[in-house]
Amino acid sequence: MVDVSTNLLDRLSPAQQGVTRSLAGVFGGAGEELFLVGGLVRDALLGHAMLADLDFATSAQPPRSRELLESAGASSVYLVGERFGTIGAIFGDEPDRLRAEVTTYRREAYPDENRFPVVAFDAALIDDLARRDFTMNAIAVDARSSKMFDPWGGEADVAQSLVRAVGDSDERFLEDPLRLLRAARFVSQLGFRLDWDTEQAMARQAPSLARISRERILAELTRLLLGDYVDHGLDALRRTGLLHIALPELEPLVAEASEDLAPRFGREKDLWDHTVRVVRQTPPRPTVRWAALLHDAGKPVTRSVGLDGEVHFFGHERVGAELAHRALDRLNADRALRSSVRTLVELHGRPAAYEASWTDSAVRRLAIDAGEAWDDLLDLAAADVTSGREQKRIAAERRVADLRTRFDLLQEQVELAQLESPLDGNDLMRSFDRPPGPWIKGVKNYLRELVIEGALAPDDRNGALRQARLFLAQEESTPQTSSPMIGKPGTEPIRLK
Repeated sequence: MVDVSTNLLDRLSPAQQGVTRSLAGVFGGAGEELFLVGGLVRDALLGHAMLADLDFATSAQPPRSRELLESAGASSVYLVGERFGTIGAIFGDEPDRLRAEVTTYRREAYPDENRFPVVAFDAALIDDLARRDFTMNAIAVDARSSKMFDPWGGEADVAQSLVRAVGDSDERFLEDPLRLLRAARFVSQLGFRLDWDTEQAMARQAPSLARISRERILAELTRLLLGDYVDHGLDALRRTGLLHIALPELEPLVAEASEDLAPRFGREKDLWDHTVRVVRQTPPRPTVRWAALLHDAGKPVTRSVGLDGEVHFFGHERVGAELAHRALDRLNADRALRSSVRTLVELHGRPAAYEASWTDSAVRRLAIDAGEAWDDLLDLAAADVTSGREQKRIAAERRVADLRTRFDLLQEQVELAQLESPLDGNDLMRSFDRPPGPWIKGVKNYLRELVIEGALAPDDRNGALRQARLFLAQEESTPQTSSPMIGKPGTEPIRLK
């Protein structure tokens, strides 16, 4: 928290100060008001590193704002949202290129919960600030005089690390239900706590989140997951019931947070608490944090108790992978995120089984199965240890580190991208004068296994042709009911201990 006696505009970067002074002169010369608003003011109060973008509120109407931005030397001016009266502009060149958005004072009226805002550009600054989401974002600084306007006590709330809705909390969330997730996201990003009235309103208005598009929910949840205080943000979602609305796939897991499982399953760890801790321990990358959040989603539905009284979750990785894919598909996540998270959830337990006795081919197969998600898989596996026993945590960390080192050594010997059959389908059809058919896949898989085992060089086409002849000869002498990959020469089954 900076000294409030300090001119907040002095907290801006030189480039930001230059643009602000230029706009203040141009708008002021035209008799228009101009105020710096939003997250930049909040971050200046916190003393945080400032975002590059500038956000202003003005008395000028949109056409006038466009003219004034152009006269201030913007390299380009564009319409951001005509309904909201926002004009955007670009100033300067790289690396000091800045974007500024100027929005006309507005008053938002919401006739009913099924309609989006109708905006009138006839309100003053105070009314404009009254329609913002949280008090910490409802502070304005005069771009000319540097005077701060704080009608809702946002400065005090920033000092107290408090997320508090402006005015009537229920009204603010009904105006835009995405603010429900934004509140939890600020808890995650800033380490703030929720004001009691605001949290109660979040719980009451949680069902209204269903009005928000899936893409916007996904984006907001992703921002929350990347926060430094993600465990607090997730707990805020759970307490308010928002997690049930946004991610119903996690409901069985979350429900156990308040349920005593001891009578049925003995001293089993709290799966939700474990999940939150794993998320917090993973690096702040979208893919690995989504995977951490969903990695044990399949456990509640696969739980069983053996004759020895031990609790088991047979197949929870596969079930969890399906749940993760379903959740991200419902949120309209892109294909890359869905595929990577599904892979991570399905494979997350395998690195924990690594031992020095693994063959090189076993390590290579796991890396190939993980594909581009390899680094995320190892980071997830390292984070998936929340035991209170330090010795157990250290052993798990060492196991994953050893696997990472082992793979890096193998990478130096041969690139995984080359671990394919030296002969493609066209080569095989030409060499054996056979038409296309399932036989090609069998031969290619066999040759690929030899490459993985190190028994065949990736570029040894002559050796591959000899091996292909031997393989086909064996296939022709083997009963048709036999699998083409059973009993093949030169390979061994993988035993992951």
